[in-house]
Amino acid sequence: MPSSSLWQALQQRRYVLSSWPWRAALYLLTSVALGIATLATLLLLAVAGSVLTVVLIGVPLLLTLVLTGVPLAALERRRLRLIDSGPFPGPHREPAGTGLSSWLRTRIQERSTWRELGYALLFAFLLWPLEALVVGTVLTVCGGLIATPVMMAAGGDGEARVLKLWLADSYPEAFAALLAGVLLLPLLAYPLGVLAAGRAVLTRQLLSVPESGLDSRVQELGRSRMRLVDAFEAERRRIERDLHDGAQQRLVALSMTLGLARLESPAEPLGGLLAKAHEEAGVALVEIRELIRGIHPQILTDRGLEAAVEDIADRSAVPVDVSFDLPGRLLEAVETAVYFAVCEALANVAKHSRATRARVTGRAEKGRLTVEVEDDGVGGADTVDGTGLQGVADRISVLGGHLLVSSPPGGPTVFRLQVPCSPARSRT
Repeated sequence: MPSSSLWQALQQRRYVLSSWPWRAALYLLTSVALGIATLATLLLLAVAGSVLTVVLIGVPLLLTLVLTGVPLAALERRRLRLIDSGPFPGPHREPAGTGLSSWLRTRIQERSTWRELGYALLFAFLLWPLEALVVGTVLTVCGGLIATPVMMAAGGDGEARVLKLWLADSYPEAFAALLAGVLLLPLLAYPLGVLAAGRAVLTRQLLSVPESGLDSRVQELGRSRMRLVDAFEAERRRIERDLHDGAQQRLVALSMTLGLARLESPAEPLGGLLAKAHEEAGVALVEIRELIRGIHPQILTDRGLEAAVEDIADRSAVPVDVSFDLPGRLLEAVETAVYFAVCEALANVAKHSRATRARVTGRAEKGRLTVEVEDDGVGGADTVDGTGLQGVADRISVLGGHLLVSSPPGGPTVFRLQVPCSPARSRT
């Protein structure tokens, strides 16, 4: 049996005395009203779009007809909360870019959009008429019986026709019909509840994307990509540790040895060669320190994402304002991916934007981390041929996030990434 609140309530003895019968009736009544509106909308768009296609005005109308199921499905998911408290998330993914064209392209390519259109057609032409028939029958029977004394009093001739089946010609007979209607009302609450619960199950089945074998393989592929990311980060950390504890320490020792040799052999030409070797060792030490910082900055490990972003902002050629609102430390893979994404964005600001100032903001809400890098430059950034941004998008997509770039000519350029996040477990 599906885990639905109404299904569970139907199995309780106090179902009739609870609010669930009224919620089921409200669900079915709103379904009838929504079904009428959906039918009218579909017919209007179909007729108007077909007639006006010859002048191209009908093309947007037909496109709107295809997308009719999207808002209807969103409303159905909300309406389902009347009788089903279980989670019912939407299946749509975020567009790859900004603007209406990107949103339309994403929705048209989704299987869920076409499933929702099919649901809209089924709802408009079949489901709500059946629900209207059942609910109308219940209301007519119970209402007709209960209203018998009122109809007899309003008629003035001392008689009333009950449900157009028999004639009540006395008030005792009329009140007997009223009592029958009152007793029949709780009995009919059960079939109404079963109908509403079954309708809820059908809605879930039609509006949920089934997990086929292909979907399962896609999910497993996503998990394997996450394992590869973790393995890559572990290898990155090992290389950083080996460079820091091995090659860097050897260069430090070599630089110190060369310095001592210069003090003991100041004569030329040996002194000049030692000085040059000492200088080269210093340059190599600076380069290897920069390499270690580029592989994985120590400040990111020790103090977290906000401090690491502030560090690269301080070293940026363009003045950068940093504002973060984070609940604490995040997962290491998330912090690392976002850090290098911000590094790439600030590097692009310094190289191409001709900006005088940039701003980095970050916030975590509803289980998602959103980070924006905005500059006041000339705009016109090309995100198609940029391999750096493509690498950032690939890294973020592995974590289930996405990258959006808005850069109209004249600016501003906004680099926005969103990635699911959760607080990190305690780090030792």
